[in-house]
Amino acid sequence: MFVQAPESIQFSSELDDFIEEWKNRPGNLIMVLHRVQEEFGYIPRAAAIEVAHRLGVNLAKIYGVITFYHFFKLTKPGRNKIQVCMGTACYLKKGEDLINELENILGVGLNTVTDDGEFSMEAVRCVGCCGLAPVLMVGKDVFGKVTKAQLPEIVAKYRKA
Repeated sequence: MFVQAPESIQFSSELDDFIEEWKNRPGNLIMVLHRVQEEFGYIPRAAAIEVAHRLGVNLAKIYGVITFYHFFKLTKPGRNKIQVCMGTACYLKKGEDLINELENILGVGLNTVTDDGEFSMEAVRCVGCCGLAPVLMVGKDVFGKVTKAQLPEIVAKYRKA
């Protein structure tokens, strides 16, 4: 027996088609969850319940996958998602100092969203720009050799006017 959705959720026709295409393939759950997160920016509870229904899997299995893999998010990220690299090169180049300074600037810690919904921040493993350490990303924009002094300007660039 499956849990009834507390609210309905509307999937795009592209997501509907993707789920239908992957419905009977091995390894479908992770692929479908990736696509759901791509559509919503995270995996809303109602979407997880809908995926459980469509794939015929237990909701507990879905949450087991979502909570096991660091990539999947259960809460809506900020409009501007800041990712600070904490891979070896960035860590050694004081990437943690960037996190601490961003916490001061934004007033929130890791894996949280600012009250206005503008920013969320997370520490991530290597983003593949080790020669530019320390690195942070805002959305798809990459900033390399970042210093604490540059952070207010970077944040200001993305702050809603």
